[in-house]
Amino acid sequence: MFVDDRIVSLFKRNAHHTLTYWSVFFSFGLCIAFLGPTILDLQCQTNSTLSQITWVFFSQQFCLLIGSSVAGVFKRTLFSALSALFVSALIISVIFSVIPLCNNVLVLAIAMAVSGLAMGLIDTIANIQLVTIYQKDSAVFLQALHFFIGFGALVSPLIADPFLSEHGCGNHTGNGTEIMHHFRNVLRNSPIAEHNITQNYLPHGGGEEESSVHYAFWIMALINLPVPLAVLFLMYREQLIPCCPRGTPQLLDKDELAMENRQGAEGTEVGQGAHEAGGHGDIFSCCHNDNLRGLPVSFFMIHILGGMVLFMTDGIVGAYAGFVYTYAVASPMSLPHKTAGYLASIFWASITAGRLLSIPLSYRFQVVRLLMVNLAGAIITVLLLLIFYTSSTFLYVGTCLCGLFLSSIFPCMLAYTEDILDYQGCATSVLVTSAGMGEMVMQVLVGSIIQTEGSYSFLLCGVIIASIGLILFIALLFFHRMHRNYLTGTTKKSAMVEEETPETNGLPKVEPKEEAQKS
Repeated sequence: MFVDDRIVSLFKRNAHHTLTYWSVFFSFGLCIAFLGPTILDLQCQTNSTLSQITWVFFSQQFCLLIGSSVAGVFKRTLFSALSALFVSALIISVIFSVIPLCNNVLVLAIAMAVSGLAMGLIDTIANIQLVTIYQKDSAVFLQALHFFIGFGALVSPLIADPFLSEHGCGNHTGNGTEIMHHFRNVLRNSPIAEHNITQNYLPHGGGEEESSVHYAFWIMALINLPVPLAVLFLMYREQLIPCCPRGTPQLLDKDELAMENRQGAEGTEVGQGAHEAGGHGDIFSCCHNDNLRGLPVSFFMIHILGGMVLFMTDGIVGAYAGFVYTYAVASPMSLPHKTAGYLASIFWASITAGRLLSIPLSYRFQVVRLLMVNLAGAIITVLLLLIFYTSSTFLYVGTCLCGLFLSSIFPCMLAYTEDILDYQGCATSVLVTSAGMGEMVMQVLVGSIIQTEGSYSFLLCGVIIASIGLILFIALLFFHRMHRNYLTGTTKKSAMVEEETPETNGLPKVEPKEEAQKS
């Protein structure tokens, strides 16, 4: 069978919990992908510039990091974990409902910040709950969990696309029109190109179109509504609703259930001991870990360089998903708005397919080779998009390839660094935090550059960021070799000490026969 019978049996025993946690990650994906295709409509709705609207991305990602950091407070009991998931999923539906009412960019940023907090709670709690249930068998279920992010991110742009305005919205102030003229002048090397865009430019005319994108947000709110209801139903099944007489069970109940499916208690204790020694908690506890003292420079550089690689690559994911629509509708591509709306869906669909494809590939090829191919492929793809910047066909092909190459970099890098460090460092905490920060910073940076330099700079930024990521990865390979030499030397010293132990205090070891003769 493709899946082990024991895994199937585990899933059947915990199907209700597992399906519920997968569903809340669908909410996560639904919320993370809608900003890209709707950014120009939201810009019109809030009467803001492109550089101002990009701070909405920043507020969401920044609060997502905060939510992930504080989510550990809710992991102590099943009641607190499910309650946090219920409130977070419900908040996402509420935010979708109120977004059409946000006519100021600051109000919109606050709304997205609240949704970011909810997403951060979902991200951490759902992962912890699945690991708690399945422990060493959790890899397959975590892969499926992250598949639902891609599924939600695929659905969100598809819902928004029919409601995107084609030529502008009713409350357009002219900033978008001015940006389009600016992009066109830059790409044609016109001597009249202006790089200082004024805020009070008035459009030359043309018909106005009233935006109907608010219907898309209300539809997404309704689609997401069954998710908090599913969490509430799970709480009812577990008798965790306050009106039920049963008390709040600790997560230890699920630990014991999962431990019954382990092959031995000794392996469990060793695995948990290694987990604690490795410091795989939050990043703050990792920084104060006493076990990190006396370690070589290579140990810390592996953490730093691995985090910087993901800072760049996840930054590309966030920037590309956020601004490929803006790039496509600008000159010289000038795609129809509704046609360009499919690009975000294609990108997230490619990421979802790439994550599924990377599972069998990781069994057949070394992770370091997959990382090298993915980084090089991302650079080549964005470079070709830069060269063929007038081809709308290649834009769709390149978007698909870009999603495939970027999809598996994060899990491969996580597995690679943890394997280098023998699961004794803080790689997971550092890499997850660095990836989130990269997605947050790069969206603001790339959006500001597009605002001032034109749409052509979007792909140029992608090539530069991906190239920096490849250079950092090559440096990581160098420190990997250095760290491997350090571990080899340490092993040799340990072997020499073991050989010298029989001769205690300089006296030769007395054999049993000789000792008997002396007596």
